[in-house]
Amino acid sequence: MMTYKETLFFVGKCLTINHEEHNKHIVEKQLKNNTVDWDNVVRLSTEHYVFPALYCNLKKADFLKYLPNDLVEYMKHITDLNRERNTQIIEQAKEINELLLSHNITPIFLKGTGNLLEGLYDDIAERMVGDIDVLFSLDQFLEAYDTLLNNSYKTKYKNYPKFLRHLAPLVNENKISRIEIHKEMTTEKYIHFFNYDTIEKEIKKIENLNFLSFEDQLKLSIIAFQINDDMQYYNSISLRNAYDVFLICQEVNSTESIGSLNDKIRTPLNNFLSITNKTLNSKSVKFSSDKNSQKYLDKFIQLLDDKKLKKRLHKQTTRKLFYKKRLKIILETFYKKGHATWLINRIIKGK
Repeated sequence: MMTYKETLFFVGKCLTINHEEHNKHIVEKQLKNNTVDWDNVVRLSTEHYVFPALYCNLKKADFLKYLPNDLVEYMKHITDLNRERNTQIIEQAKEINELLLSHNITPIFLKGTGNLLEGLYDDIAERMVGDIDVLFSLDQFLEAYDTLLNNSYKTKYKNYPKFLRHLAPLVNENKISRIEIHKEMTTEKYIHFFNYDTIEKEIKKIENLNFLSFEDQLKLSIIAFQINDDMQYYNSISLRNAYDVFLICQEVNSTESIGSLNDKIRTPLNNFLSITNKTLNSKSVKFSSDKNSQKYLDKFIQLLDDKKLKKRLHKQTTRKLFYKKRLKIILETFYKKGHATWLINRIIKGK
């Protein structure tokens, strides 16, 4: 039986086999030796939302012949379903783009949907996508929201906090995905370092669709997990985000892409690059080796080897972050009207 760490590193290598020859040889040798615990591989790749990407890479490398037939059939089925879903998401995103452009509003597609639209993946089935995330300038995001509300979209959320980086998600009962209208891309602590103004000059257009530059895509792919989801405090990795970073690193140098950032935000991004480099055994994902990254990487490996320690620290970190955020909100109610309104609704009205 493969340990969690062994399984993670095996799946990580599998995601790179069509770009990095050394990993292709390592993976094929392990497949030929029949030492892969497929139950663990399926479980872990599903948890990390890279199950279709795993299948697509094994197929492209002609490695499916080493897998059990029933597993191949299951992987193909799930991947086909995801391809159909992503086809609908792409169609929905293009419709939104046309609608907003007709109102002189410029949407910039982010993260998974943006990657699908610009063709980052060999097969659109590789990426598992949740919401359609779209960024707007500060003088257009409210207009974009109202335009969608006037065109068959609605929200199920009342008193959604307006101080968050995106407005209340919008849904259309005839469409497959929710829409998140973003005015910011990261949490308040880091907004000064990465925002619409910092990415505006490098926005790229492909067939009337707008995207972040590869450099800014790389930053956001890490920020979404490492900063927005607070995972920098857990020394953990998301293979879905790591895979996006890996593919973007085929286009740009990762250390150069984050090199000009202030250390306050560059450090957590560089730390993620360090554990991505290790997990994927990748030569493409470059990072700056320093005391911070080495300490972060050592802790990452330690937690992979010690489940009890990881569980204990995870619980402690979650509790600490919970109280820290609640205290911050309470303090901000004294000088930020939006925060006060939201807190009153939560406490008094239970909304």
